[in-house]
Order: sequence, then C-alpha cells, then structure tokens
Amino acid sequence: MERNELALLTPAEMAEVDRLAAREGASPDFLMAAAGRAVAAAIMRRWRPRRVAVLCGPGNNGGDGRVAARALTEAGFEVRVAEGGLEALEGAELVVDALFGAGLSRPIEGDARALIEAVMARPVPVVAVDVPSGLDGATGRVLGIAAPATLTVTFFRKKPGHLLLPGRALCGEVELVDLPIPESVRARLTPRLFENAPPLWREVFPRARLDGHKYQRGHVLVLGGAVMTGAARLAARAAARIGAGLVTLAAPPTVWPVYAASLTGTIVLPLAGDDDFARLLTDARRNAIILGPGAGTGERTRAQVLAALGTGRAVILDADALTSFAGESETLFAAIKGPAILTPHEGEFARLFGESGDKLTRARGAAKRAGAVILLKGADTVIAAPDGRAVINGNAPPTLATAGSGDVLTGLIAGLVAQGMDPFAAASAACWIHGATASAFGPGLIAEDLIDHLPDILREHLA
Repeated sequence: MERNELALLTPAEMAEVDRLAAREGASPDFLMAAAGRAVAAAIMRRWRPRRVAVLCGPGNNGGDGRVAARALTEAGFEVRVAEGGLEALEGAELVVDALFGAGLSRPIEGDARALIEAVMARPVPVVAVDVPSGLDGATGRVLGIAAPATLTVTFFRKKPGHLLLPGRALCGEVELVDLPIPESVRARLTPRLFENAPPLWREVFPRARLDGHKYQRGHVLVLGGAVMTGAARLAARAAARIGAGLVTLAAPPTVWPVYAASLTGTIVLPLAGDDDFARLLTDARRNAIILGPGAGTGERTRAQVLAALGTGRAVILDADALTSFAGESETLFAAIKGPAILTPHEGEFARLFGESGDKLTRARGAAKRAGAVILLKGADTVIAAPDGRAVINGNAPPTLATAGSGDVLTGLIAGLVAQGMDPFAAASAACWIHGATASAFGPGLIAEDLIDHLPDILREHLA
C-alpha cells in the first residue's frame, strides 16, 4: 500500500473531493456507478449467488446500493431492494446496508431505526456501503444505532470512523476501493491524518551501518522504581531489542541486585539520591530518557521529570511520570523545551488534560497544548504531533491488554528516538511494530513475548 492510500479523509473532506471531481468532469452518477459495481464485486468474491436484501436510503449511499443491486441481479443473485419496509428482509441470506453514509449528522430514529434493529436480529452477514449506517465517519461514534457489518466497502480513502472505536469494531473487514477521481483532484489533497503503517516511516527507520558502533546507535537511560521492578526492565529490554546501542537503567540501591541480575546486556547503576540522577544527566550521550514505568508517583518523580526535560534531550514519559503531574499539568507542559513523547492511557490522559470530545480531537488538542507528541493508547491508538499531524493505529489485537505491554511500547519508542528517529515517526513506528508483533504471536501473549518475537517482524517488514 502506498502512502497516499493510507490517508484518512473526514466525510466533509470526502464531500469536497466529490465536488471537485464533478467540476473536473467526474459526475456524481459516474462515481456512484463505480462505487456500486465495486460493492457488488466485493460481494461476489466472497459469496455465491443467494437471496440478498439491499436496504437503500435517500442519498448517494442509497444510489450506490441500487447500482449494486442491479449488478448482483445480473450475476444471478436473487435481490430485493427496500427503501424503508421490512418485507425485503424475509428470507434474506445476506443484507447490504446502503441506508446512510459516513456523513450522517443526527441519530437514527423512527422507521430507519426499526429496520436496523430488524437487521441486527437476523443471523446473516451484513455488507455495509461506506460505513455501517449510524456510524459517524469522522469520529467512530454511533448515532443512535448501527448494525455490525461483516464487511464494509468504502471508497477512495478510509474515514477516521473506520479505525476509531467503536467504529473499528462495527465495520468488520474493511475493503478500500479506489474511484476514478481525476488526477487534478488527487494532486490537491494535503491530508494531515493517516492510518499508521510502514509506508509512512519506513524510509526513516534506523538501520545498523556496516561502519557503525554502539555509540552511534544511541544511549537510552531508564529510571527504575523500587517496587514495580518489571516495568522498567521491560522498557529497557525493548529499547535494546529495537536497536539502541546502549541502555542504562538507574535504580534505588535496595533493588539494584534485582535489576542487575536480570538485565545482562544493560548497564545497571545504583541511584541513591537526586544528585546521582543529576550526574547521570550530565552525559549528553544518553540521548533518550524514559521516566515513569514503575517509578512511583509523587514529588521525587516530578523532580526527576523536570530535570530530564531540562536537558533538552528526548524524554519519553509514561505511567507514574504522567500521574505525578495530575493537577499540575501546566508545570509539566511549561518544562517541555525539547523532544518529548507522552504515552497516556485514557485515565492518565483525563488526569493531565481533562479534555472532552472524540479521541482524535482530544489527542490533537493535547499535543498542541503540551508541545509534545501524544500517544493516546487503546485499540484505536491515536498519535498526534503539536503541528496537527496525526495517525490512527489500527493493527492492535485484543491480546495486547496484558500487564507490561505498555512498558514495552515505551521502550520501543525510546530505542528508535535514541537512534535519531523523529519523535512523531518513532512513536508511530513503535506502535505499529508493537501491534504487528502481538498479532503475529497470537493467543497466550505476555509482555515478554513482544520483545522476544520482535526480530521476526523487523525481518519481515523492515529488513
């Protein structure tokens, strides 16, 4: 897949594409015919001829459905077209949902809601045209009701709602079909939002040089805690596995043996007090600093975060480093002068930012406010830069909901930043690799497996 195919367009942006295409000679009827035939072709690739109910709404989405119905009839399917009644559903073995498209702006009510409820009550496959009816294509939210689809066929570019929850869970398999949009219109597109995948960052992904040495590959400093020792160890191992030349972990003397005995390839140093941490920061070769995993919350962690940010070097903040600034977020944001990546889950995000709205809007607003890259975690992780660029990650499997997986992600980000990767690209790459590794491993995943099986994904996708 090429970079331009990974662009995500909001319904409003897609409407503008349609308007410009019509001005350039690609009429709405011409594009509708192409879209409808594509829906029919997607169905014929997956199902043999059978009884099909095509539910058509009043707009362009319904027009796509009517074109698909004609093409399916010509191919030997037994097709009933419904524009509001329930009778077409009787005996149907497959339903095509062409009621409402991605630009729906109000909750579904009345007869349309009853029709969708009737679809949901039937154990038959559903093929959604553009999006499942009722799904907001811009936010992934459900407007009243939406029937889960087995397959969603969308056109030209995906919408954010295909990736943002709950939309991602409702769309089933998503097939993207190109449309005959004039090249002059394509050339005018300047998207700022993409689905995360290697074509976005493969060219800047760090690779070992034949004439290189460990110091050229960066040096990650990890702050370890006194109780939750596994978190920092996972982050340190992940940073090393993704390619950082050196990793130093600093931990309280009381637990130093725990870290030293289990991290054979990592420099493990005792950290008796704040002066020791300050001395570690004087070595500029330690160019990426991780604070938060298992660190504990409170004044000491806040002071260490502010000291690290004061170096102007890349700082990756997670977990306790974020929670320690609950109620004092402006102090944190004011201290960010260099590259910084914040990796909150929803709870940590709420404590820091208190933003409301859809996930994409919240992440973008937070990145601008903090002056940092924000990686807002979840099955629909959003990564946003202060300048408005954003990606949505869509490859995370549910098995990533396991203790320590976030610490591994933090380590991957730090390891890539240490090797010279831009923070936004590093966060994007680490997040995709994290998801791809988990998906490849399958059931039974624990956090350590992500680190051990990472080389398989690097060989397959980035060698």
